[in-house]
Amino acid sequence: MISKKKIHKIATILPYKESYTLGYASAVSLWVSEFFKNSIFKDNNFIYGNTKEGKYLTKNYRNIFLDTLKFRFQSTSNEYIEKLIIKLSEEKFDIIEIHNRPLVLLKLIGKVDARYIMYYHNDPLSMSGSKSISERNEIINKVDKLVFISKWVKDRFFKGVNNKFLEKTEIIYHSVDKRKKITKSKYIVFAGKLNYSKGYDIFKDAVLKILDEYPDWKAFSIGNESRRNIYINHKQHKELGFVDHKKVLKILDQSEIAVVPSRWEEPFGRVALEAAACSCATITSNTGGLCETNDYAININKINSIKLFNAIKSLIQNKTKRKKIQNLSRQNIKHKISNNTKNIDLMRSSVFPKYQLNILRKRLKIINLFNQGQKSNYRLYNISLGKKFSNGFIRNNHDVLEISDRDFIKNKRSILNLNSNRQLFQRHLIESFKNYNPDLFFFGHTNNIDVSTLDELRSINKNLIISHWNEDPLMPNLKFSKKNIENIKPYVSLVDHNFITTDPSILKNKFKFNNFNFFFVPVDNNIECFNVYNLRPKNDIFYAMSHGVNRGVLKVGFEDNRIIFLEKLLKNIPNIKHDFRGFRNKQPIWGNDFYDAIIDSKMGLNLSRGIPTKYYSSNRIASILGNGLLTFIDKKTQLNDFFTNKEVIFYNDINDLASKIKFYSKNDKLRKIIAKRGKAKYFKLFNGNKISKYIIDVSLGNKSSLF
Repeated sequence: MISKKKIHKIATILPYKESYTLGYASAVSLWVSEFFKNSIFKDNNFIYGNTKEGKYLTKNYRNIFLDTLKFRFQSTSNEYIEKLIIKLSEEKFDIIEIHNRPLVLLKLIGKVDARYIMYYHNDPLSMSGSKSISERNEIINKVDKLVFISKWVKDRFFKGVNNKFLEKTEIIYHSVDKRKKITKSKYIVFAGKLNYSKGYDIFKDAVLKILDEYPDWKAFSIGNESRRNIYINHKQHKELGFVDHKKVLKILDQSEIAVVPSRWEEPFGRVALEAAACSCATITSNTGGLCETNDYAININKINSIKLFNAIKSLIQNKTKRKKIQNLSRQNIKHKISNNTKNIDLMRSSVFPKYQLNILRKRLKIINLFNQGQKSNYRLYNISLGKKFSNGFIRNNHDVLEISDRDFIKNKRSILNLNSNRQLFQRHLIESFKNYNPDLFFFGHTNNIDVSTLDELRSINKNLIISHWNEDPLMPNLKFSKKNIENIKPYVSLVDHNFITTDPSILKNKFKFNNFNFFFVPVDNNIECFNVYNLRPKNDIFYAMSHGVNRGVLKVGFEDNRIIFLEKLLKNIPNIKHDFRGFRNKQPIWGNDFYDAIIDSKMGLNLSRGIPTKYYSSNRIASILGNGLLTFIDKKTQLNDFFTNKEVIFYNDINDLASKIKFYSKNDKLRKIIAKRGKAKYFKLFNGNKISKYIIDVSLGNKSSLF
């Protein structure tokens, strides 16, 4: 559907216990706050987290206060998620963004209705909820977008995972703005955890030798470590401990050289990026995403203290080289906040595209799923609504892929494994859907589509429209209708629109959903192609019924209201030449035989099973009225809302019907005039092109009326 132009409401979810304060913000919080400040969504973007109170990074932050912090044995993370579900459900967000917590994502999806974006700041294979291939497959199927802070993180996610969903992914790096250039001091800086993984021991060994050799240089260590066992003791070295982000940047501004000697696979390496913006000559190891931070950094493969010492010494001794690296790094910042803010906003907007190209061009791709009747050798082609819908869609300049569920299942049937056919069909439908990627999925008269399959189709194409149709009677007090209602019930609430041939008011007490739309049985000028009023039929009146179109033959002992009605009618019209099929051991007829019979009768009876119900008619009305037979219709169907007595003949009861049959059997001239008008009116109101356009208009949410 075409989404209206608007600023979407966004909830950004931080990891549990992620500090969002000025004094203690870590990488995820800095990432979120910096991209928030100039976002087009900033007035409608709210950030949720759980942190100690303090001066928050931005005013849009909403803290989730937890009760179970007081109770050791209760899960605070579960309470965090439960309270998020309540808050997010109340606020009704369009987009929910989850940062670095796949388990939170999986628990929110299905409970809070929104589009979902998952952001990975660390190795996905190290996180609960995305360690296994199956977990990562589930995530990529369920989210609208996946965002990674580096190519390295993205490659880790797709390790062992099919990359067919790459169009769902984005890489959006930590970003910085160019810093104001100030006078440098002879400082060497390390910033990060003071531990083995960050290479602090490598820095220690190298910098002690540097400081001994160059007494006019100083070194600073910024950071902390709770389980500390690496210390640097030198008069030219100062350990600053944990300092807030602004102070870190000021120290980098003043420093000549920054060192990031990590052993572990850094997901990105924010310090290396910030050092470049602060015009530092930066030395890094060659691990993880560090190589993606700065094109002018010195990257050391398999770093050790000797290699680091030599790299620092080279920069100290060669001032020209050092200044060149500093200037190039500052002038050519690889990842800028302004650029990536736009990229994030574009990515968010793409979750709700301003338009779908096919809809804009008014040429949709449509999957039309119905029973094509291969198993019955296509004997139902001239009463197949599915075929008429396809014809109408195509004539309205749309592209159609037809799928026949019953034929697929029958053709795949195996004596050894009868139950596998339905599952095979689910895969067939899903894979066909992926290849074709329709705008509209339109299906009718099937119970072969699993609810989970519809969910998967929607996960593949979030803009998919699903519409469902049913032509069978939904009238009260009819056993067949009760069965029909049960058949459509599983789909009613799952689809966007339901189309039925009974007036929706009949169902007001059956379903609580207001997505039912009436349509009338369409006619098609390639199928209803005869003008019987111009012919010389030998019979007076035609009627055809079946005991189930899939049976094709009479059912022994079958009796319903139609048979009783016909028996009484014939007693009242003993001298009328009739051709009643599916009655008194006269088998139903199909295909071309049906045409041969119908064009050999002047008039047709439109009699449906059950009590006459508002607007409902058997699809045989298209065959008789659409082929130019004078047609008799029970007045209680209220079809006189569409047709007048100058176009069809309405009767009040069986005696009235008998009288009118006798009259028009003797008045050929008047019969032909009315029959001709009736066909013309039918094709004007309910031709297949118009019905198909109406279905598409309603499906797209456009105002449309049949009459």
